[in-house]
Amino acid sequence: MTLRYGFVKGRLTSAPVLKGSRHRNETQYHLRFSMTVNGQRWDAAVNVGTDDEHDLLRYKLVRDFRHPVLATLGAAEHGARDLTGFHKLPALDFMRSDILQGTGRWHDGAAMDGSDGAEPAASLQPLFATAREQGLDVCLFGRFYDGGGLGIHDVHMNQGSRGSFVHHAGNDRNDHNDIWQDGAVFVDDGQSRWTACFAAFDQQLVPTDDLGNAMPDAKPI
Repeated sequence: MTLRYGFVKGRLTSAPVLKGSRHRNETQYHLRFSMTVNGQRWDAAVNVGTDDEHDLLRYKLVRDFRHPVLATLGAAEHGARDLTGFHKLPALDFMRSDILQGTGRWHDGAAMDGSDGAEPAASLQPLFATAREQGLDVCLFGRFYDGGGLGIHDVHMNQGSRGSFVHHAGNDRNDHNDIWQDGAVFVDDGQSRWTACFAAFDQQLVPTDDLGNAMPDAKPI
């Protein structure tokens, strides 16, 4: 089946902590924290990089992000909004919507060693810490945990991967590519100014087909 996707809006209740987990041939690093989402505790895992020089994170950190979708996010109540199967905004698709228009070039992250000095972790950690201290609204787009509690992860582009992530029509049992399921971070400073962060990995290739798989001539984003 299509993986459960959407966004959560709430406030941080714990400080962001950098944690690594082993995935195949690399260690992936996340900023982990808790959020209160409509009175419930949610776990959040925001991808910030890997230790694999062949699969580094590319990111855009936009301090004054502007887009019509912010009207929807600003008006949304605290809670989780399921966007599974949506093929239009506010669901996100880096290739099929204009969400990245005007956001500038992609920046290259560095191979991580477990310290928090590499970007985008170095910028996101104080951003989340400030959001917690000041009680700012945070919206995270990604995939919802499949069992085992409330949480959101895959806060990055979710298409264009190869190998075990290829989406086979009629067989959706694996953690697979899909369209209109890209992840992102949005933080409201409370004064109608938003910071946004978008991310993708080197081994995720574009353009993609209708299943979210890389086309034969695809290249890193």
